[in-house]
Parts: sequence; C-alpha cells; structure tokens
Amino acid sequence: MKIIIVEDDKVLSLLLTKMIERLGHEVLEIITKGSDAIKIIKDISADLILMDIMLEDDVDGISAMSSLRESGLTTPVIYITGNSDPVNFERAKKTDFVEYLIKPVGFDELKENIEKV
Repeated sequence: MKIIIVEDDKVLSLLLTKMIERLGHEVLEIITKGSDAIKIIKDISADLILMDIMLEDDVDGISAMSSLRESGLTTPVIYITGNSDPVNFERAKKTDFVEYLIKPVGFDELKENIEKV
C-alpha cells in the first residue's frame, strides 16, 4: 500500500514511517503544511492518507481534506491527532474518514486501522 503522511511533528513522521515500512507498506511523501497537502496530494496516486489536524500553516488537516474531497479525491484518510475535541471530530466526519485516532498511536492500533482500508 502506498501511503502519504501529513504531519508537522518530524519525530512522529519518522515513527509513523518506520511503522508503515515494518508493515510492508511504502511512504510516498511526508507533508507538513495543509496548503502543501492540497497541492501535492492531487498529483500523487496513494492508497491511504494519514492526516494530522494541526499543521504548520493556517490550513488544518480537516480543511485540507475538505478541499481535496471537493476536488473529487476519494483516497481513504485516517486522522491521527492530539486533539480529541468533539468539534473537530464533527468537522472531520464530513470528509468521510476511515478512523479518527488520538495520539499517541501504537503499532498495533496503526496496523489494525490500515488493514481496514
């Protein structure tokens, strides 16, 4: 499976990459900004997006996914966030996600949710 990581925490990006590779999947791209995610993801054929909500710029992960969905992108998304706020969860539901995981995410939890895709 080819996976894009959208995460502004470099340590967490590296950890996610290692877990994904251990599961036998490939990380195509690591993106740190929501605005970059909108531009880059449209041009990459991925099987899954792992999306943080709070990113480096003023475009959060939910807004980025909303924009991508409006452009016709149907790639499955799993949100991985430190924010358990119900308002963000409700916003995220409009982007048709696979799962909404709260950090920290362990190997088994990541594996289980990637397998859903």
